[in-house]
Amino acid sequence: MFNVLEEVLPSLAPLTVSLLSSDDHSRVVLTAVDGSLCSDYINASYIDGYKEKNKFIAAQGPKQETVNDFWRLIWEQKSATIVMLTNLKERKEDKCYQYWPDQGCWIYGNIRVSVEDVIVLVDYTIRKFCIQPVSVHDGCKAPRLVTQLHFTSWPDFGVPFTPIGMLKFLKKVKSVNPAHAGPIIVHCSAGVGRTGTFIVIDAIIDMMNEEKKVDVFDFVLKIRGQRPQMVQTDMQYSFIYQALLEYYLYGDTELDVASLEKHLQTLYSPAPHFEKVGLEQEFKKLTNVRIMKENMRTGNLPANMKKARVIQIIPYDFNRVILSMKRGEEYTDYINASFIDGYRQKDYFIATQGPLPHTVDDFWRMVWEWKCHTIVILTELQEREQEKCCQYWPSEGSVTHGEVTIEMKSDRLLDAISVRDFLVTSNQEKQARLVRQFHFHGWPEIGIPAEGKGMIDLIAAVQKQQQQTGNHPIIVHCSAGAGRTGTFIALSNILERVKAEGLLDVFQTVKSLRMQRPHMVQTLEQYEFCYKVVQDFIEIFSDYANFK
Repeated sequence: MFNVLEEVLPSLAPLTVSLLSSDDHSRVVLTAVDGSLCSDYINASYIDGYKEKNKFIAAQGPKQETVNDFWRLIWEQKSATIVMLTNLKERKEDKCYQYWPDQGCWIYGNIRVSVEDVIVLVDYTIRKFCIQPVSVHDGCKAPRLVTQLHFTSWPDFGVPFTPIGMLKFLKKVKSVNPAHAGPIIVHCSAGVGRTGTFIVIDAIIDMMNEEKKVDVFDFVLKIRGQRPQMVQTDMQYSFIYQALLEYYLYGDTELDVASLEKHLQTLYSPAPHFEKVGLEQEFKKLTNVRIMKENMRTGNLPANMKKARVIQIIPYDFNRVILSMKRGEEYTDYINASFIDGYRQKDYFIATQGPLPHTVDDFWRMVWEWKCHTIVILTELQEREQEKCCQYWPSEGSVTHGEVTIEMKSDRLLDAISVRDFLVTSNQEKQARLVRQFHFHGWPEIGIPAEGKGMIDLIAAVQKQQQQTGNHPIIVHCSAGAGRTGTFIALSNILERVKAEGLLDVFQTVKSLRMQRPHMVQTLEQYEFCYKVVQDFIEIFSDYANFK
């Protein structure tokens, strides 16, 4: 596929060259200020959607000297939505001037912009602004609400690792943009590469839904006639296809809370020809998530394989937790642990295995070096007469592992959770911090907890502890660090979203986890448990929550 894509982009290139100075027909013209000739110019072009003329305005990221024009553009075009696809700085290079105030209000030219709300999520940030002209000529014009959706997960160069976040972002853009608003303003830095990629994905998904076909080449050709160089690299071009394939294979699996019961009834009714219940089919689709063995080189080194409980469950190289290397000792930067994204924060969790006797020192080194204050353990030390996790903490008094001393401060049982507080001291740094461990006893090795309430309580207790200690990574482990560990992290993310947005997507949440660590949420029963806990959560909290 990629060889073909590399050939496609050069065949679009001649068009780019010929049009570099001839897109006047599609440029956005501002109202001239005080008769000044050049004041009608801004580096922005009208771009068509799938069937909607001038659905978008593709613009460069504002520079300090063009910010006032940018807000004038938004006001004059009656735009209600800004899509921002770059970070302000990338690899120490300025990509876009911050054209909005962090709080309060600021006046840009003759437009007052005040911040109404900011919501930070793992892949994007939503900012709501109230804008209004303040000049004498404009009289007293009613203020307007403008929503900026800022996608923060596009890496410095290249494309996002997975299209899941981008598709979720695109859906959010569609849902917030009012029906009768002006064009959606889309910008990255130059306003062509990522901007073009986003616009093409939007248009071709509309085409798929209406015509059941895909024609990326023709659409890129068409919008390059409106703005040169739209979709700049072969990587961006292939990312469009990845996003379309993702959408085609899995569709939109997001639900609002009110439609959960209906969805579950569908999942529990047998499929046509009485093959499988829908839930099994949904879970089976997760097996399409390929385990990327080529990205597990570090965990597969002979010295590191000895550190794994289950040889198939090891971290990927791109998100493994790296320890500081011990001087003169090879492979000491490795531990079988993966960073996992939370609902609002990247790398919010560390999924790891229950320590083995010879990896306990590394475990505590990880706790110390990554400033963790919270540990969640979801296994008993022994289950069915097999060792599942080495006891890595003292029952009383203190114990030293490597350079770290752990002292037991308190141990109490609350329902099915043991809460243990340890004073953890780095003997090298001569510093100490409190670490709290939540040990959940209600999860058998085979099967799932008897009811969802214990899990809801555990997640709430962990979140409260996190808020009090500054949101450093939460260490979560069972025995191998995938089944129960994955289910706990999936539920934490799902319930957080239910509370914040009244939406859930069990399938994509689990799929995303499996792309970060193999076998996360291991069994159909664990997958079904995710739905069950959400149901319990809604029943418990529906009286005073805003989603029922």
